[in-house]
Amino acid sequence: MKITCGLGVLNPDSVQASIDLNLPGEGPSLKIPKSIAYAPLINSHDHLIGNWVPRAGDNRPYANSHIWVEDMKDSFAFQERSRFWHNDGSFNLLEPNALNVARLGAYKNLFSGCGIVHDHAPRQQDEYYNAMPIKVLKDFRQCHSITLGNWWGGGIPEEELALSRGKEPFIIHLGEGIDDITRGEFALLEERNLLAPNTMMIHGIAFNRKEIERIAQVGATVCWCPGSNYYLIGKTFDIMSALRLGANVVIGTDSTMSGEVNLIAEFAVIREHFPQISLRELYRMVTLNATKALNLKPEYALLSPQNTRHLLLLDQVEGNPFENLLALEMNAIKLLMIDGVPLYGDSEYLDFLDESDAEYTIFRTGNREKFVIGDPLEINDLIDAALGYHKDFPFLPF
Repeated sequence: MKITCGLGVLNPDSVQASIDLNLPGEGPSLKIPKSIAYAPLINSHDHLIGNWVPRAGDNRPYANSHIWVEDMKDSFAFQERSRFWHNDGSFNLLEPNALNVARLGAYKNLFSGCGIVHDHAPRQQDEYYNAMPIKVLKDFRQCHSITLGNWWGGGIPEEELALSRGKEPFIIHLGEGIDDITRGEFALLEERNLLAPNTMMIHGIAFNRKEIERIAQVGATVCWCPGSNYYLIGKTFDIMSALRLGANVVIGTDSTMSGEVNLIAEFAVIREHFPQISLRELYRMVTLNATKALNLKPEYALLSPQNTRHLLLLDQVEGNPFENLLALEMNAIKLLMIDGVPLYGDSEYLDFLDESDAEYTIFRTGNREKFVIGDPLEINDLIDAALGYHKDFPFLPF
């Protein structure tokens, strides 16, 4: 499917509020008033299997997240999810109940305007990624953390980094705390020769300025998850030093067991604590910076006027397109599309779009009729059946 967009090039420094789409077979154009076009957002860190509610962590604040990992297992949310899917230690996420919970996490991202997400879990078979309603990164190597090792599956970090061949991202939790253990993790990473341009370190709360300077020199990436950081630890990554030093920073949500409900909620947390950071900069973190960190084609962060295959079209609520991002909610998404496939939006647009072999669910939210790829309603019903009661998830629009 080819859609042309009469806007000029849309990039992380230029979004547009006047939309005129040319769609095949429907005359010269479809005019869409009071809308703003963006590249779809990229969530650089999530645990799809962990998107359950409420948050866990009765003994906050924690000195480090490793303590929380154990404490979380006694929480109501973890115990409730275990009634539906209990991890047997294999981390085989193709097990039907596990796959449904993970797909639910993917819909969390879809309904917040994300077209791409990195799921930090052991590498799965291709069938797992093919079952997702959005693009879930599958070409990466990982380790849970430098302190806990790869207890959930995969090789030791040196093996995983070698397997990346310097091309795929090597992703690891690091410095998620304020104690001596987490303060020493970056030095340990360097001692083990694990700091490389394709290394992406999640959290980095414990990093000092010199360590951030090293990250910038090497060209590595820090994934910033402020909602989860403040909730669990009470402190976050030194973002201002990272910006001054030119380090590549991206944004992730973590799972809803510790993080915010979605990526836009992370924007609100950042705006509250760091009002001096422009929304233009934040938009860059979830588009162009993310394509660099995750080794994605830059086209995922750029809208081509000749062939718009990746598009997030929102209601215009604010005149400033970057301020308008803070008004992003499930009902305000007119169209979300990745790789030319419509994923979610107002149902009226399906009449203009080539749906190929995709199957869609139609539902109403607010005063609008929406379509969504796949059937998240069925997933919610399966979870309800397993629990014996209805479970509400705040990231679903129904």
